[in-house]
Amino acid sequence: MIHAKTNGEPYRIWFSNGQHEGLADATRDKGGQNAGFRPHDLLEAALACCVTMTAQMFAEKSGIPLRAVHTTVRLNRELANETVFEVQAEFDGDLTSGQIQQLQTAIQNCPVRKTLSRSIRFDEPDPKPAD
Repeated sequence: MIHAKTNGEPYRIWFSNGQHEGLADATRDKGGQNAGFRPHDLLEAALACCVTMTAQMFAEKSGIPLRAVHTTVRLNRELANETVFEVQAEFDGDLTSGQIQQLQTAIQNCPVRKTLSRSIRFDEPDPKPAD
């Protein structure tokens, strides 16, 4: 679970899971100071990190000599009724074409991708005053 709160600066938001914390902000053209990740950056980061970890875990379990993974995710919101995550993963290591194909297949099963692929709904209880 993530908790987010304002800190007195317009649009600057601290967020935490109770162990780790981060900073989000809006860009200057949106009224922020560009002091942290944009919320859409965090969506891209969640998917990129999961894809990368999934490749590493699969390679380790399968004995594939993967040295590094470089994943790029771009959130394309240009279509009116569809959100597209453009995912590109590059694998470094002495890999065969078959191992690269196995890794490509494995990253399609990353948990964040599975979550984002499902139907989504939002449950929002009545707001309560802050303490």
